Amino acid sequence: MTITEVKTKEQKKKFVMLPFSLYKNNAYWIPPIIKDEYKFFNVETNPTLKFCDANYWIAEESGRCVGRIAAIINHNYNEKIGEKMGRFSRIEFENIPDLGEALIETAEKWLKENGMSKVHGPLGFTNLDLQGLLIEGFDRLPSIASVYHMPYYADAIEKCGYEKENDWVEFRLELDDEIPEKAVRLVEMIKKRYNLSVRSFSNSKELAPYSAEVFTLLNKAFDELPYVSKFDEETKKFYIEKYFKVLNPEFVKVIQNEKKETVGFIVGLPSLSKAMQKCKGKLFPFGFRHIMKALKKPEEIDLLLTGVEPHLQGQGIAAVIIYELQKVLIKYNVHHVETTGIFESNHKAIQTWKNYKHEQHKRRRCYIKEL
Repeated sequence: MTITEVKTKEQKKKFVMLPFSLYKNNAYWIPPIIKDEYKFFNVETNPTLKFCDANYWIAEESGRCVGRIAAIINHNYNEKIGEKMGRFSRIEFENIPDLGEALIETAEKWLKENGMSKVHGPLGFTNLDLQGLLIEGFDRLPSIASVYHMPYYADAIEKCGYEKENDWVEFRLELDDEIPEKAVRLVEMIKKRYNLSVRSFSNSKELAPYSAEVFTLLNKAFDELPYVSKFDEETKKFYIEKYFKVLNPEFVKVIQNEKKETVGFIVGLPSLSKAMQKCKGKLFPFGFRHIMKALKKPEEIDLLLTGVEPHLQGQGIAAVIIYELQKVLIKYNVHHVETTGIFESNHKAIQTWKNYKHEQHKRRRCYIKEL
């Protein structure tokens, strides 16, 4: 068994392709787009590397890749919180004794050599990258914005001395065919009280001018959350290119005040989980057809992002944007919604989902340890 730093083209290929062999017969894993995974190695295609340092390793046994891990230092985040925090990321490994521990120790050694005093993870480069380790819900299909892991990963991480730092919980919601009159009256009252208007979109051209505004509000709305650092203009563009091009604009709603300033938004996406499984990591020549079919004929919706201007949080704006999205879901005869991860301490957001028929069916964890 050897653990080697990733440097060559062949090593990068092994790093990227390991999950495809590891989860080959798993019914719940969602393959990423292979081409996108390669972009994380290059500062020219991954602008987060301009404020993050990163290193990558693979574990091999008789020339066969059996594990991988990455280590990340997000300098913007560390400057924000005033600590020297490292991150471990992209951890995947076969169920071989001591392999997970060896990978983690390799990442820790590099982080310590680079001056870090603590390490937490799994975390990505930013809060829109992969976050958390799946610890509940191994028999449920995740959204493309979530993660899937092997159940034995947690044991290896905890054997290395890690403890829980934060948990995200995820919900599956069931929506009725009609919106109760009481909810409609409440929404209209909130819109009138704060002089709110709703922007709806029928095509990507209409949505495009609002994408930057969404990320500007995202910076403000998420600023106090763990693991979050502000998106600069280049990083905004990177994520807009990555996510906004595949959206069905009808499932995006923007709330504006009387000054036409964006104060809230919700970004829904027809579930692409099954379509991505059919793609098998490649959009062309045939994978793109599966994506387009899922976008045009949704069976359920994933909630990718929601955000509200900080001074309006807790004032019912969330009810407005969910109501506006639900009208579209009724039009498409969609009854099920998957939420992305919500911090278990975010009681207001959790209560919003509990107002619907719901099931809290997945849980992800971020671990922490002093070096």
